[in-house]
Amino acid sequence: MRTLRRGWPWLMVLAAALLCLILMNRVVERAAVGRLYSSVADIPARKVALVLGTSPSAFGRPNLYYTARLDAAAALYRAGKAQDFILSGDNSTPSYDEPGSMKRDLIALGVPAGRLFVDDAGFRTLDSVVRAQKIFGQTQFTVVSQHFHNVRAVYLARRYGLDAIGYDAADVVGASGLRTRMREVLARAGAVLDMTLLNAQPKFLGDPVKIR
Repeated sequence: MRTLRRGWPWLMVLAAALLCLILMNRVVERAAVGRLYSSVADIPARKVALVLGTSPSAFGRPNLYYTARLDAAAALYRAGKAQDFILSGDNSTPSYDEPGSMKRDLIALGVPAGRLFVDDAGFRTLDSVVRAQKIFGQTQFTVVSQHFHNVRAVYLARRYGLDAIGYDAADVVGASGLRTRMREVLARAGAVLDMTLLNAQPKFLGDPVKIR
């Protein structure tokens, strides 16, 4: 009984933390209601799509998240649902270049090089979304990533007053997909804290890039 009494405050703290996580996730999810699409036929056409980066490979094999995002972006282009693409990812070292890889592989999928605009400082989703407006001058765009990621990206965009919708690339199933979705719970909570308490901003801005 004494041990139970001692542990009770910690149980209350844990319960409160879990409740906060649930509530913050719901805030993020509500912001994306009616703004996410899984069909090329259904999604409204928008001039610019923002493709969110990830590593091209994982554990020595092709990264299925990466492959699916590029397939989704190419599908938007072929269907006339996007004309130009901001490829936003991490290029923090000479040996790691997410946006450069995306550009190369989208060209191979038939998207003209002149339609591809590289954002080398998309270190996290917030950076990618804000830089789409502050660097590339876009206030209305389609985000391309998996559904779980698009939910958070659309939430961030709307908090910054941007008109974003999402096109959901194919998701990844199995253990890898489960781990990613578990991490996403914390990422969404972090996004809410960034927007409500921390006034988070991109790590870098820079000179404007004009998209025709």
